[in-house]
Amino acid sequence: MRIPGRTVALFASAAALAVALGGCKPPPQGADGKPQYPVHFDTPSARAHTTPRALFSRGDSGTGVRELQARLRQVEWLNDGPTGEYDDLTEQAVSGFQGKRGLPRTGRVNTVTWQRLAAMTHLPGKWELYLMGGQPAAAPDPRCLTGRVLCVSKTSRTLRWMIDGRTLTTVSVRFGSQYTPTREGVFSIYWKSRHHVSTLYDSPMPYAMFFSGGQAIHYSYDFAARGYAGGSHGCVNVRDEGAIASLFAQVRNGDKVVVYR
Repeated sequence: MRIPGRTVALFASAAALAVALGGCKPPPQGADGKPQYPVHFDTPSARAHTTPRALFSRGDSGTGVRELQARLRQVEWLNDGPTGEYDDLTEQAVSGFQGKRGLPRTGRVNTVTWQRLAAMTHLPGKWELYLMGGQPAAAPDPRCLTGRVLCVSKTSRTLRWMIDGRTLTTVSVRFGSQYTPTREGVFSIYWKSRHHVSTLYDSPMPYAMFFSGGQAIHYSYDFAARGYAGGSHGCVNVRDEGAIASLFAQVRNGDKVVVYR
């Protein structure tokens, strides 16, 4: 089959350009021995010279930021959180991590920074991501759907304050250790003590609302400081002092408590 003269001229021009750029091979040929078009030449001016884009930077939020913060905690560049909010402390931690490894100290996470951090850390587990709380609440137990109920999920580590099936407040909570577990079942608040101090452990239990023997829902300074790194002696700990103060004011003796998995 005859190739039109214009096509031959274009092929000759392309081949000449390849030689001028240091190439030594003609364009690839198809199964029928004819040249394949179009021919692409990677000239210096065509190559992209771009800075890796920022994956995360100050003001961002979400699960990706939470994972970043959890990984920064693993290499001891961040002490607080994870919160899921890219704040000034996170920016400072990223900048420090970058400078230590000879990367530009931008305080923003680009692909290079993320790959370096990921290579030094492990994928965070759920309770590393939510070390200080903030996790989504589990669906309420059916026993929580009527009346005034403190609905406590051990699976999601959350407490819902519910009235007639409607959730008014949700807070993160912490439970007893393996040797002092928080009891499960249906109970009721039988005593409230605003400035309570444990006689057994000589530790403060502000806003205590007792529901089963010596076990109570109360504010915990340790939970506020260390998150899920610690545990209680069986009580349901709350780390948000404002939230527990509000609950204490609303909850009455006789209100139901449901602790479930």
